[in-house]
Amino acid sequence: MNNRFQVRMIILSIAVLSGCTPTRVSDRIKLVDINNWHHAPTDQTGATDTDLKTWWKGFQDPLLNDLITQALNNNHDLRIAKARVREAGTLVTIAESALYPSIDLFSSGGREKKIDRIIGVPGKQGIELKTPTADAISGGLAARWEIDLFGGRRLEAEAAIAQSAGAEEALRAVQVGLLAQVATNYLELRGLQKRIGLQQENIEVQREKLRALQLFEKNGLVTEADVANQDTLLKSTESALPVLTSSAKTLTHRIGVLLGEPPDKLETGLSQSAPLPVTLPGIPKLLPSGLLSQRPDLRLAKTGVTAAAAYLGTARADLFPKLVLSASGGFGALAVGGFSSLAESVYTLGSGLTMPIFNAGRIRAHITAVDARLDQAALNYEKTFLLALEEVENAFVAHATSKERERQLSEAEKAAEKAYQSTEALYQRGVKDYLSLLDARRNKLTVGDESLKAKTAISVSMVSLYRAFGGGWDATTSASLAEDEGIKPIYREGVQK
Repeated sequence: MNNRFQVRMIILSIAVLSGCTPTRVSDRIKLVDINNWHHAPTDQTGATDTDLKTWWKGFQDPLLNDLITQALNNNHDLRIAKARVREAGTLVTIAESALYPSIDLFSSGGREKKIDRIIGVPGKQGIELKTPTADAISGGLAARWEIDLFGGRRLEAEAAIAQSAGAEEALRAVQVGLLAQVATNYLELRGLQKRIGLQQENIEVQREKLRALQLFEKNGLVTEADVANQDTLLKSTESALPVLTSSAKTLTHRIGVLLGEPPDKLETGLSQSAPLPVTLPGIPKLLPSGLLSQRPDLRLAKTGVTAAAAYLGTARADLFPKLVLSASGGFGALAVGGFSSLAESVYTLGSGLTMPIFNAGRIRAHITAVDARLDQAALNYEKTFLLALEEVENAFVAHATSKERERQLSEAEKAAEKAYQSTEALYQRGVKDYLSLLDARRNKLTVGDESLKAKTAISVSMVSLYRAFGGGWDATTSASLAEDEGIKPIYREGVQK
């Protein structure tokens, strides 16, 4: 009677609540619709997908290529992210295992003798009372299966799949950032090394002028104030050299750690000054909508929405009945005192149905909380897209500004070189004095230093542009785990009645 009642209740619950199963609804995330970049150069040279994947090779610097290869192999942040991907993959297996029955092997055995178990047995003087010893042993298989009637377990598995995909996107985000950091530090180091050389040359010019002024002072050609002013300028110029040297060492240490090496490991290898790369990568022609598939942080935010929506469906599934089937079977044996042992096969079959009736609003409150998390994830996705647009536009502005500044300084550098050549020619003819020649040379070095900073800024802005575009991995051949598993994006879980 009880079994028939349970079956009837199960059928009735399924019939009544089948229309209340959590179902997916349309995407409610609203992203801004932008078709073109406002600050992209009109004469940009388009880069291919391969260029976007391996953009650093566009600098055509073999040492930079070697440094990035080593960073991809040994960087600790990247290795930590890979370990998190492995962890997330195992959590998917754990979540999916709840969709299937569990089967366990069990066995038990023991011997007992209790005073409350007294039997009478024939003896020499009639019936004798004895407390027999009982030996019992049993073993077999036990199975349990919670049938996923309303999709709660399936949605938990989908949430785990989305989180696993998110771990992969986090790995790619770390890789994109790592490539940009290595390249930026390397380019800034090369620029600093050239600036250090110019600064040392400038110091020598300042010293030469100070020696000349000291000699002129002895002959009454200049005043003591002129010598003091030049000495002040020399000391000020010399004070900038330790700052540049310290910055160069700091960049070298940073590169070493990014490559998974001790900070001072690369001091010898990178101490030799080398010019900035002359060749620059092309600017990728990627539309704003392309960021959604290219930038790992956006893909990560999307998996966050998918996971939050799946968890909302899981929370709502707690409102519905849960059906559990169980079964076990095996062999048991019992031997008591001197009696013959008894051995038989044993089995049990069972089912259980539970449905929440009263829980003081706990389930509803949990649903509200998870729904709020979904709103947070959706808003974070929209915000991340806006930040991505901002980064790209800022990178375009920085690149254009750097190019314009470098163009102006290049003209200034040509003018300074022309002025120096003219002053030197006049000095050779005795028209200009030696101090004027030194001043012209100092002006040339000063403009050259500013020009080097502008050239470094152009290279760094190109790195920032590729980082803003999410360059450094292949979006066409490396799909997310959720897409590989055929899981479509979920943005809302609703209860359709």
